[in-house]
Amino acid sequence: MPKWKKDITSNKSEYWKTDFFDIMKKILFILSLLLSSFLAVNAHEEGNFVASDFLAGMKPGDKAALLMVHFGTSYEDTRTLTIDAINAKAKEAFPQLEVREAYTSRIIVRKLNRQGIGKKTPLEALFGLRAEGYTHVIVQSTNIIDGVEMESLRRDVESMLPFFKEIRVGTPLLYSVEDAEKVVEILATRHAPVSAKKGKTSKEHIVLVGHGTYTPSTATYSQIDYMLKAAGHTNFHIGTIEGYPTFDTMLAQLKAAKAKSVKLVPFMFVAGDHANNDIAGDWKEALEKEGLTVDACMEGLGQVPEIQDIFIEHIRFLLTHRMVGIMEKKALIN
Repeated sequence: MPKWKKDITSNKSEYWKTDFFDIMKKILFILSLLLSSFLAVNAHEEGNFVASDFLAGMKPGDKAALLMVHFGTSYEDTRTLTIDAINAKAKEAFPQLEVREAYTSRIIVRKLNRQGIGKKTPLEALFGLRAEGYTHVIVQSTNIIDGVEMESLRRDVESMLPFFKEIRVGTPLLYSVEDAEKVVEILATRHAPVSAKKGKTSKEHIVLVGHGTYTPSTATYSQIDYMLKAAGHTNFHIGTIEGYPTFDTMLAQLKAAKAKSVKLVPFMFVAGDHANNDIAGDWKEALEKEGLTVDACMEGLGQVPEIQDIFIEHIRFLLTHRMVGIMEKKALIN
């Protein structure tokens, strides 16, 4: 056989060999994603998680912990009803994990420490777990949206990766469309006006007040507002203190609906400083000046058992799935 024919045959063989392995790699990746979706009952289906048992890879001597991370609050009453309550629920739900907590607000940590109430930042808590010999950590935040607080937490965790065998970070309350649908249903049911519960049309309007952020993730609040109205809850509105929708945006909706009576509800995990000063103070005052009858409900989202359960499900999901970064996905697909 002429040399040029041998070269072509050889190159063709190598080509098909390479192409075959590329195809198989893509097929295996797709199958892993399908398996993840199949196993994820009532969990996320965004496509950036794959099935992976967090505890299965542990060896003798390894220790696993769950770090509950909260923004924090200096208000003892709401702390007991929200942060302490979900910490206790997590301990009950995951007896195989050592449950610890951390606060991301340095101001609140310092304030509480001065009062003799010892709280740690996420980095301090992780260093403490490492010193105690923990090798595997699940980090679950009680943040509402995937904003700057989540970004800060992920960076803290990233800096600690060399000190642990594995750390997984859970998602905030509103991460998937499914999360948003659950929250909409929970809040619409919980805050349905009395007359509406009796099957009558109610003139009371519910305003959920979130913290807000300056990043694009503030759009999550608009998503909730849209989904509430799309589900027929036209008397529900969203406003944020430091983002969008703004107070004026919310007020325009109230005026368009010719609202007379309004209930302000914190769309925050705790009913702390913002709830007491901004919502029950400034916002209530401003709406009353517009001629509205205003009631301020001082209940943080963390007090709602069904909301707590969503965070617990996020932890449970994370024990059997890991997040796949975009670069890892690209490497597997290309």
